[in-house]
Amino acid sequence: MKRILITGAAGFIGSHLCDRFIKEGYHVIGMDNLITGDIRNIEHLFHLEHFDFYHHDVTKFVHVPDKLDYILHFASPASPIDYLKIPIQTLKVGSLGTHNLLGLAKEKNARILIASTSEVYGDPLVHPQSEEYYGNVNTIGPRGVYDEAKRFQESITMAYHRFHGLETRIVRIFNTYGPRMRLNDGRVIPAFIGQALRGEDLTVFGDGTQTRSFCYITDQVEGIFRLLMSDYVDPVNIGNPHEITIGDFAEEIIKLTGTSQKVIYKELPVDDPLKRKPDISKAKEILNWEPKVDRAEGMKKTYDYFKSLPEKELFKKEHKDFSTYTRM
Repeated sequence: MKRILITGAAGFIGSHLCDRFIKEGYHVIGMDNLITGDIRNIEHLFHLEHFDFYHHDVTKFVHVPDKLDYILHFASPASPIDYLKIPIQTLKVGSLGTHNLLGLAKEKNARILIASTSEVYGDPLVHPQSEEYYGNVNTIGPRGVYDEAKRFQESITMAYHRFHGLETRIVRIFNTYGPRMRLNDGRVIPAFIGQALRGEDLTVFGDGTQTRSFCYITDQVEGIFRLLMSDYVDPVNIGNPHEITIGDFAEEIIKLTGTSQKVIYKELPVDDPLKRKPDISKAKEILNWEPKVDRAEGMKKTYDYFKSLPEKELFKKEHKDFSTYTRM
């Protein structure tokens, strides 16, 4: 039986990856320090013989006994509300954490896949964004802690590949959504749905003309799985190229939820990208992958998930205590 370590296992994408690799017959070792992850996302796996959970911070030394065949590094804050609260921890997990896991992969002779992001493109001057675009990132802006952590992550991963001959893969993840997203994490889909369910007006930052492209979680996981199993070393975009303006998307949410709220507009945050659309030519060619779930179907499933949450979840503010990390 092959063994795989998945960091960020209690997070949104990480927990779905745990499910997928259990289904594929792997022994899965999940690792998470639960700063932004939620243990409830993986509780259904705890009774399984071939699932282990390590409560651990990957910025500290990482030890996993016995062999490892694969490592998926998905430990990182991934929403603005998180990485603006814990900027130093965000930088550390992308640098120290990645270094620790690359060292572990070298020790175990394991293939490692690093979760990068479309944020490496910053506020892009090229549209759509292909893997050859180097990006337009403000290194000292408030979002720079996340953007640069991911860019460094890619650099050190390629250095380990070239210098040590390590088997590495890099996925650049575009906006992904689905069940297990945190309701109050500040990202556009849970923010809109949460406001709709609470009877609040939907808040659009900026004039609503900025665009995003949303990929459903099962499509994202399939793309990651295929990339891990491929022989391709350079970064690959995995996302849905069907673009929509945030203003139009807010109207879609109102229609989906059957609510009567209006849309209100507030100032756009610093360095918030105005355009976001992946060029997935490489994913199509190399992985024979493209998204299958259209937005209407995916949003219905996502809305049903949020609607099924206890009412107290809708009105709960972010409860995570970041106090011990803000000064690290």
